[in-house]
Amino acid sequence: MLSKGEIRRIRSLGDKAGRRDEGLFVVEGEKLVGELLASDFTVRELYRVGENVSRAEMERISFLRTPTPVLALAELPNATEREASATFAGDGLTLALDGVQDPGNVGTILRLADWFGVRELYCSPETADCWNPKVVQATMGAIFRVRVRYTPLEELLATVCRAGVPIYGTFLEGENIYDSDLSPDRGLIVMGNEGRGISASVAAHITHKLYIPPFPATAAPTSESLNVATATAITLSEFRRR
Repeated sequence: MLSKGEIRRIRSLGDKAGRRDEGLFVVEGEKLVGELLASDFTVRELYRVGENVSRAEMERISFLRTPTPVLALAELPNATEREASATFAGDGLTLALDGVQDPGNVGTILRLADWFGVRELYCSPETADCWNPKVVQATMGAIFRVRVRYTPLEELLATVCRAGVPIYGTFLEGENIYDSDLSPDRGLIVMGNEGRGISASVAAHITHKLYIPPFPATAAPTSESLNVATATAITLSEFRRR
């Protein structure tokens, strides 16, 4: 049986501070745990209903509305790989998130990055923590294949700009993405906050402002804006189509 202390420790991983203190994050569900076991991540503990925990205990430690039969605790990647001093290789297509705060959006964007072959995702410190249980769940396993690093984006983009790498961002006043000259194999795409979009300090480094038009393009938008995950899907799809 799990002790009260063990249950408290697992539940503490729902908070960023708890994950940092323990150096662990939670993975739930047969599919996700299977992806975890097949990855290079280190599994610290594995709980399975009927083997080492009861169904009632799983309900107490689970972060899901409907608990699954299996839950694992995995070690966080080395801090130097996910925070500060992030370097930019300059090859391929890369994503950056500027203050995207909804865990579901961050998880979905990670899944999109994996689908469209983007292997690195840079996040501003204000972006939701990718090791949040809700984010991990929404990635559907992409979290184990896309490298995520948190860093001040202004510093990173200044370096990228000096290297001559195109920096794209989505704006309401940008150029129609379907008419734009895109570089599908070399560039960095910035997606902004759900309500405020890309911050002014980050926008100052954008070299190509893009706009996803409604249909038809001359029509007034029927919605104020697109969800950031939806906009990311459209943007990545158009880059890969070229």
